[in-house]
Amino acid sequence: MDELHHTKTHEHGTLEHHHTVMGELLCHFPYAIFSVAFAMICLSILSFIPFGSGHFSIGYRLFHNFHFLHLLFAATGTMLTFRRFSRNVPLGIVVGLLVPAVFCTVSDAFLPYIGGKIVNLDMHFHWCFLSHLDTVLPFLTIGMLNGWVMSSHPSNLHLFYSLGFHFLHIFISSMASILYLVSFGFSDWWAHMGFVFLFLIFAVLIPCTLSDIVVPMVFARFKKKTHKAS
Repeated sequence: MDELHHTKTHEHGTLEHHHTVMGELLCHFPYAIFSVAFAMICLSILSFIPFGSGHFSIGYRLFHNFHFLHLLFAATGTMLTFRRFSRNVPLGIVVGLLVPAVFCTVSDAFLPYIGGKIVNLDMHFHWCFLSHLDTVLPFLTIGMLNGWVMSSHPSNLHLFYSLGFHFLHIFISSMASILYLVSFGFSDWWAHMGFVFLFLIFAVLIPCTLSDIVVPMVFARFKKKTHKAS
């Protein structure tokens, strides 16, 4: 388990990949830094537009746009990783739906909410799975199906996802997280830019890495081990 990014193909067409969690986090660390930095630049530009107040402010709407897109990208990445290590269809559907649902909520809402509470702000917690389930499910489902289709062409699309879409995934997560901050209580974020920058790196790095790589890999390998043991 000390060897990173070593992949070999077995007779059934599935892959064995030797990682450590810390190795994956370090690998994705630069993605998180630049994604959060670009998100802060975008928010700085958007700040020239009056975000308004109340339930239907511009920031509120933009948060939901990026959160729904995050679900799409996260479900694609989760399914791609799972299908690299397992062809179990029922388990793949469960993992492809539940893993991004959990970690996108953690990254986009729960951790930004905690971040605001740390600096004693009156943050409001908003969970889209309770308020907008009819919108959440199409993005989540299509993302899972997209990952399933992409997994049928690993030689080209896996590389395309790794080099381009993975960065875009973390950038979208960064935008959703920072927009949650400003829309649900952290309106003077520029007065705490250092804290926001550091906290958002943590908020997007760990959930996105766990969702894209670690957790689907663990589920795929666990099912293999239990199958061999039986």
